[in-house]
Amino acid sequence: MRSMNANWGGFRIGPGSISPVIKYLIVINVVIFLIQKMTAMAFTQTLGLTPNLFFKGFPNYLFQPLTYMFLHGGLFHLFFNMFALWMFGTEIEHRWGSKVFLRYYLYCGLGGALFSLVFNPNLTGPIVGASGAVYGILVAYWFSFPNRYLLIFFMFPMRVRWAIPLFALLNFVASGPNVAHLAHLGGAVIGFAYIKLDWRLLSLGNWFKSLRVKRKEEKLEKNRQKAEDIMRRVDDILDKINEVGIENISREDRKFLEDASQILSKKDK
Repeated sequence: MRSMNANWGGFRIGPGSISPVIKYLIVINVVIFLIQKMTAMAFTQTLGLTPNLFFKGFPNYLFQPLTYMFLHGGLFHLFFNMFALWMFGTEIEHRWGSKVFLRYYLYCGLGGALFSLVFNPNLTGPIVGASGAVYGILVAYWFSFPNRYLLIFFMFPMRVRWAIPLFALLNFVASGPNVAHLAHLGGAVIGFAYIKLDWRLLSLGNWFKSLRVKRKEEKLEKNRQKAEDIMRRVDDILDKINEVGIENISREDRKFLEDASQILSKKDK
């Protein structure tokens, strides 16, 4: 698949050099796939996500929603997932940073597991593959580069805003019964929600932060105003002492001077 600039000024094959997290993800997936091939089916059945086993054996299989996304059902399954991860994820990682990208990738993979567990809890066969996480990457690419062109089958130019939804639809319609559509859907939905809600949560966090700062400023202003009122009263009493002597001021004024001294000394500390 080739990607083209929106101005048709040229094209390139792939996104360029592989990014750090994607490199490690590909290595890990390949290594685990080789282990799958060298071991019995029990390895896949244990680490793959089996909803029926997950609920019946709860909490013994809490690791499955994470481990399932590093297993694959075959060489082509592995190849296309890793190819899509490299093709569409590299620029996302460069743009977001490796830590944010890895967190997003895992969230989308866990979202695929969540949808499979919630909507198909009686499934007795293991779900494997990084497709849920990869669908989340496709959503991120769709948000990031909607006007970029892709050459579908190296022949037909199409904007990303249409190409990725078409790819998802064709995969849903044309794929066989063993494809984990719920995992795909879960990864895409969680990715969509993460991206759309991120700025809102950030704005909400900034609002709470500004509210705390505002309340702190209001408290400081209130304390400052209180201190000024005390000092004005103290100045009035001191003027009175200069005029009539300290022995002739009222008991109330004496009490106020004592209280003011304690309040102002605490404030200085």
